[in-house]
Amino acid sequence: MEVAVLKYSGEKTGRNVSLSDNVFGIEPNDHAIYLDVKSILANKRQGTHKSKQRNEISGSSKKLKKQKGTGGARAGNIKNPQFKGGGRVFGPQPRDYSFKLNKKVKDLARKSALSYKAKDNSIAVLEDFNFESAKTKQYTSLLKSLSLNDKKTLLILSEVNKNVVLSGRNIENAKVTTVDQINTYDVMNADSVIFVESSVNKVVDLLNKES
Repeated sequence: MEVAVLKYSGEKTGRNVSLSDNVFGIEPNDHAIYLDVKSILANKRQGTHKSKQRNEISGSSKKLKKQKGTGGARAGNIKNPQFKGGGRVFGPQPRDYSFKLNKKVKDLARKSALSYKAKDNSIAVLEDFNFESAKTKQYTSLLKSLSLNDKKTLLILSEVNKNVVLSGRNIENAKVTTVDQINTYDVMNADSVIFVESSVNKVVDLLNKES
């Protein structure tokens, strides 16, 4: 698949870049995408939720009233879960939600996500560029020149570029990442994926590398 390389201004450079069918042209595997996205979102969970059980509530452990003869239900101490301020039964406890996913499955998921974007013509390739300083206005201008200012975008750089990352950080629907940090969730969540020219081959090498 051939994609035209664009200038920073949005004009064509006259060059094309070839997107490898091994990464951008496979038959997408929806289940692999589901598992990888589930893993990514699970790994983001803090898991610090906590409620107090009856053995953690402060209060007297004295029996409130005699067992029989009151005409009401029997009751233990003030920490009873049925009373206001009592402990909670089977409440949430701190836990780790993350789970392991095989590398081959993660690679398949990323290839599948990129193949979906390629089929939808939602991939753009920019010639390599740099910002002299970190300014949000420059990044906004870039998106506007590509007619993507009203869409969710993911810009994939070949390596970390501090000025570009800082310029796009405050834009709500724009995300900047690098080849080694690319993940299935970010690709699927974006309306359009933008590669810089030098990052295309790096992505192909990364996802075709033998496990």
